[in-house]
Amino acid sequence: MSSQFPYTELLLEMLSIPAVSREEEKRADFLESYMKELAWPVKRIYNNLLVGDLDAPGASVLLNSHMDTVPPVEGWESDPFIPLVHGEKILGLGSNDAGASVVSMLAAYNQMKDKLGKGIRLLLLISAEEEVSGSRGISAVLPMLGKLEAVIVGEPTGMAPAVAERGLMVLDGEVRGKAGHAARNEGENAIYKAMKDMQAIAQLEFPEQSDWLPAPGAQVTMISAGTRHNVVPDLCRYVVDVRSNDRYGNERLLEMIRSVCSGELIPRSTRLLSSGLDRDHFLMKAIRAAGLEPFGSSTLSDMALIPFPSLKMGPGESARSHTAGEYIKISELEQGVEAYCQFLQHIEI
Repeated sequence: MSSQFPYTELLLEMLSIPAVSREEEKRADFLESYMKELAWPVKRIYNNLLVGDLDAPGASVLLNSHMDTVPPVEGWESDPFIPLVHGEKILGLGSNDAGASVVSMLAAYNQMKDKLGKGIRLLLLISAEEEVSGSRGISAVLPMLGKLEAVIVGEPTGMAPAVAERGLMVLDGEVRGKAGHAARNEGENAIYKAMKDMQAIAQLEFPEQSDWLPAPGAQVTMISAGTRHNVVPDLCRYVVDVRSNDRYGNERLLEMIRSVCSGELIPRSTRLLSSGLDRDHFLMKAIRAAGLEPFGSSTLSDMALIPFPSLKMGPGESARSHTAGEYIKISELEQGVEAYCQFLQHIEI
């Protein structure tokens, strides 16, 4: 076991402090104290911790990962809030998503904050409310940062760079009919009308192909209608889960779906946007220089809220996230710090 990795104890102590989304205060207190002990210039915005000199000259490159977790799922054989070391594995809620990225970015920032190329200003943000895309998460901090030249988002990707990410939009559909007695075949059945809309959604086609991401998806995932077995329903409600890509953004998809439906469709939000990194951006050049293999990600992260060129990269594996027995390997922490530092050294603006 690589127990000599100096940040193992930091991760264990952090994981022992529960930090379900919107309840991160105690973990933020712990990390803030840790940063202040290192004499880092840290600014706290709600439960987000921003490190770096915003007034220093240079182009800003931001390292960002999140401290919050989802609630524990059923099936944990141990207490998810008491992290354990089993051989080379650290088990605990949020160890993989995204405690490992937080610790690795802290280490990389410590090593690289004064070593980047001339004119580059390195910033670090450990954010809150990522798992719920909350208004007091990264969205509350970005307006304070001005223009960012690049953002590296820490999420479990096996340290492969995700240069594009699908977006998300949830639609509430409502179709109205006319109530009547079922025995006399009266009224106008709202369910039948809604079925036509749902079939039209299922038959949508998206001919434009993304370089990195799968085609958009629009799936009806919930439906509600009717009050009694003998009453023709006059209202049918349904929910559509819409996944966008860099060719078909949320607004464009909303227009397409509305064009084939007779009922009303109301988006809960259109702010979780898809993204794609330009092939000529300096982050892409750094990826090639570092010998890394870029890919497109179907999972959502704070990239969806960042209006600047971004990529997603961090230790661990996405499939472990939000599972019982979630873990990270100590060797993955070590590799994460090394890979972050090497990648940062290849950035030229």
